[in-house]
Amino acid sequence: MKQSYPRHIDLEPTAHAQGTVRLPGSKSISNRTLLLAALAGGSTRILELLASDDTLVMLMALQQLGVKWEQTEGTQDYTVHGVQGVLPVHQADLFMGNAGTAIRPLTAALAVIGGDYTLHGVARMHERPIADLVDALNGVGMRIEYTGAQGFPPLHIRRGQFNGDTLRVRGNVSSQYLTALLMAAPLISQERAVTIEVIGELISKPYIEITLNLIRRFGVTVERDGWQKFTVQPDQCYRSPGSIHVEGDASSASYFLAAGAIAGGPVRVEGVGRDSIQGDVHFVEALQRMGVTIAMGDHWLEAASNGPLKAIDADFNHIPDAAMTIAVAALYADGPSTLRNIGSWRVKETDRLAAMATELRKLGATVVEGDDYLTIVPPAGQLQAATIDTYDDHRMAMCFSLASLDGAARRGNRIRINDPKCVAKTFPDYFSAFAGIARQTLI
Repeated sequence: MKQSYPRHIDLEPTAHAQGTVRLPGSKSISNRTLLLAALAGGSTRILELLASDDTLVMLMALQQLGVKWEQTEGTQDYTVHGVQGVLPVHQADLFMGNAGTAIRPLTAALAVIGGDYTLHGVARMHERPIADLVDALNGVGMRIEYTGAQGFPPLHIRRGQFNGDTLRVRGNVSSQYLTALLMAAPLISQERAVTIEVIGELISKPYIEITLNLIRRFGVTVERDGWQKFTVQPDQCYRSPGSIHVEGDASSASYFLAAGAIAGGPVRVEGVGRDSIQGDVHFVEALQRMGVTIAMGDHWLEAASNGPLKAIDADFNHIPDAAMTIAVAALYADGPSTLRNIGSWRVKETDRLAAMATELRKLGATVVEGDDYLTIVPPAGQLQAATIDTYDDHRMAMCFSLASLDGAARRGNRIRINDPKCVAKTFPDYFSAFAGIARQTLI
């Protein structure tokens, strides 16, 4: 992952966006697949794995744990040799960066497998809550301790003894806690059924659909009773499917589709299509509500402008990451827009509700920030030129690039993106891809 980035990137106002973008692999699918392949029996070939900081964190952690893998030279294809639920290394100190999709499922798997492990990350990771997952595991005999602030990483995991058949976890902070337990459950269900009960509302349900789909690909069936109870019957274990292809990242698709929606288009993304297992493909439905023309095929999606965007008032609990793109697109709408039920933004790479409100105001918008909603009133005329701070958050950098575009309702302006290297978390080549459809020369 050696790529150099300037301290900032300047994007000039752009009248039209058009073209085709080949998407990098999905982060959610990539890190889930890496861990499942490691825990499975047999070797798994993973095709078009995402090249990013977050997947590198998972690959390095697995390597430290004794899991062998190889990358096919000149490609993003990997072969992971599974350990059939028995890790060769029983003691390790693992750096997790700021990768929630790595630390949460690894915490559950390591707690169940047993050993002596410490997990830590960057400063922001140590501010991201993990208590709901730790409480669920410790509640059935696992031994996880906090070595810093209570409820947050760093963590120290020691060998415990599973002493129950039901794990209970809250669902209203992050769906990654349930994902972690679902992925670990087959490791403890050899002699009895294991049930996971969700307390309260479960957010981001489409991400659980991704988890269940991939667990099924690796040979384990999870019985589901609505969104409140999940059961893994005994005598199931992960088995390699042989090979698995990583879909293009639907969250990353949102930026390019929004560019087509704002600035003419058509803009097509390749690598993800109408039958994707990723919930963020439903982003196109939000664009359609805003009046955008959408076309789709088996492996592609396309968006084109159909005049000024219509204001939107909607619940985005199911697609919180892609909803950030809607917040910036709302600058080009014909009235105020409200994004609801997005409280999970506060525990992401940064407090995204506060960060989005701050940066949208720089562009001339009037913004009301609630506990779990955001209302955006677009400026009357052209967006203001602005220097956007990114808070070491890849999605902040990517979605605010859209403010350089001219829309049917109002024009964009010169936008400076500070610290653009943060996009390496999921999309190292983002700004080059954006420049390609916006006919930009990066400064």
